Amino acid sequence: MPTYLILDGYNLLSVGGRLSGQLESARECLLRDLASYRHRKNHHITVVFDGWQQGQPSEQREHRSGVQVIYSKRGERADQVIQRLAREYGQDCAVVSSDHEIVNAARAHGAFVMGSQEFASKLQASSVSSGRVPYKELDTGEDVAARRGPEKKGNPRKLPKSQRQRDRHLKRF
Repeated sequence: MPTYLILDGYNLLSVGGRLSGQLESARECLLRDLASYRHRKNHHITVVFDGWQQGQPSEQREHRSGVQVIYSKRGERADQVIQRLAREYGQDCAVVSSDHEIVNAARAHGAFVMGSQEFASKLQASSVSSGRVPYKELDTGEDVAARRGPEKKGNPRKLPKSQRQRDRHLKRF
């Protein structure tokens, strides 16, 4: 079953450094990248942009190349729309934002949370390696040093269970 991916649009643009230029062209470039990402991964993607200061009196929704774009209504922030969507989809969605308020609300509703920087690097890597076999670097063994003290039990080379679960979940993206 495909995952619902909810993105904080301007948060993602600010991480990518695209907000410095033309706002409209930056949004279009992001939507183009997300459309190609959706084509490869087959996730339902929703991007939410702020419209609370200069937006329309009602929430605006549109589809562009399979990506749903939501502009929040005047007086409503994109954060509130993302929180509402996370509450609606629950565990079936992943939220991409670096805003602590959104992250905490999404986790409270069981959604998987990914930072904007983390997703931007995945988006960049997937657009670069599309059509090629991904490059796999050989393990040099430099990070093998034990991170735990001698009093701890368990394999010191094994990541904690929560980190392994997150990594498994993250591989879907």
